[in-house]
Amino acid sequence: MKSNLPTDDTAARAYWTQKMEEALAFQETMRTYPLQDCGEPLVSLRQAAEGLDVEFSTTLINECHPRVFFCREGLIASFQAVARAMNDRGWTLKVEDGYRSPTMQRAQSHNPRHFDLVLQKAMWELGGEVPDAAFLLRRMSAVIATRCRVGTHVSGSAIDVSVLDRTTRREFPRGGRGPTYVEISERTPMDSPFVTAEERENREKITTLFQEHGWKEYPWEFWHYSQGDCYAEFLTQSGKPSRYGPVDFDGTTATPLDPVEADRLLEPVEFYEKQMTAALERLAAAKSV
Repeated sequence: MKSNLPTDDTAARAYWTQKMEEALAFQETMRTYPLQDCGEPLVSLRQAAEGLDVEFSTTLINECHPRVFFCREGLIASFQAVARAMNDRGWTLKVEDGYRSPTMQRAQSHNPRHFDLVLQKAMWELGGEVPDAAFLLRRMSAVIATRCRVGTHVSGSAIDVSVLDRTTRREFPRGGRGPTYVEISERTPMDSPFVTAEERENREKITTLFQEHGWKEYPWEFWHYSQGDCYAEFLTQSGKPSRYGPVDFDGTTATPLDPVEADRLLEPVEFYEKQMTAALERLAAAKSV
């Protein structure tokens, strides 16, 4: 059967560059989006899912941080509504990630797999040239929030999800090709033309269901949904300030981050210079095997 997917590598590269620049511009806009944190506590998604068919990821962040499946209290009812609606359709919601502390968000850029993928993609984008650290930071900022101010997982207002067939427990394909739900390629944006018709349809069905219960998809990742934060308020053009901002959660109390600290880069550009050296060594070693 003939594929309808674009086959021109030049088109894929241009699309990737366009979407990365869009995502970076969006992140920069979010740094100054009005914020009036309502002070809601974070509550357990696991407890909220009792009586529903919901799965939770057992993976670790950067192989060392257990995931924290909590979100803001005001989102619990809509989370339950999404899970219930999926069950009624014969689907199972799998929550891949929830709240991230600043330390956990920082660990995202320390993950060798993610770092190497972003570096490889940047080199592909540049026709094989090794990018400088500043360029790599731009791409990392588009793929992984590099400031807590714009990291909506740190706000306790976002979840990353997969969706399974409730009977077979098989994941509905949405375009990912790697061992985890995270995809770093031209297939990552929600509207990517580089996915199959089935994958696109699955994205659309899942997104429509989330929208029906007040959640907003993130245009540059097909797995990320949020509500009440800067992303959602801006993308829905609500005209409202974000009611959920970045917090430090100790398992009991959510403490708003200092605004200056929240807007600081989690890692300076010098960090990317050192990490690039190690990543290039890993890539060279892999090629020699």
